[in-house]
Amino acid sequence: MVRVGLTTERLVRAGAELADEVGFDEVTVSALARRFDVKVASLYSHVRNSQDLRTRIALLALEELADRASEALAGRAGKDALTALANVYRDYAHEHPGRYAAAQLRLDPETAAASAGVRHARMTRAILRGYDLAEPDRTHAVRLLGSVFHGYVSLELGGGFSHSAPDTDETWTRVLDALDALLRTWPAV
Repeated sequence: MVRVGLTTERLVRAGAELADEVGFDEVTVSALARRFDVKVASLYSHVRNSQDLRTRIALLALEELADRASEALAGRAGKDALTALANVYRDYAHEHPGRYAAAQLRLDPETAAASAGVRHARMTRAILRGYDLAEPDRTHAVRLLGSVFHGYVSLELGGGFSHSAPDTDETWTRVLDALDALLRTWPAV
């Protein structure tokens, strides 16, 4: 029998909290059952399996990130918008490392198309309109920004920059300055 008060939303949020505590790779239905002190079978009326749980956490993380980005980008353009978006990703990763990792989960095409990932792409493309990039360069730039943001944040979270000066905040600012300069002077083919 399912314990009163357990809902899919509650389980997904608890799974997201667990991901932040122990790492996204450690999130399973079994681990979540232990958290609620219930039998694993009692959770199967809410989630199909650990992969379903992990996908739901990824969708939650993408939604949270998109909401934050949308709020941060309101009324901004150019470098100001670029910096705001970059900081949303970095701040979210520091506050919610497990959820940030979940947001990188590869989704099947149908799930991805219905997710907040589409909002992320639209917001990034909107920022790039301020840099006057045409296709296919706009797509190349979207990929560049995603690579730099995720790469930097992943290395930073993994301690890759913790053993040397200057401070990572200073480097982050310089990286964003360099991205802005590159986007303003994007090389012609």
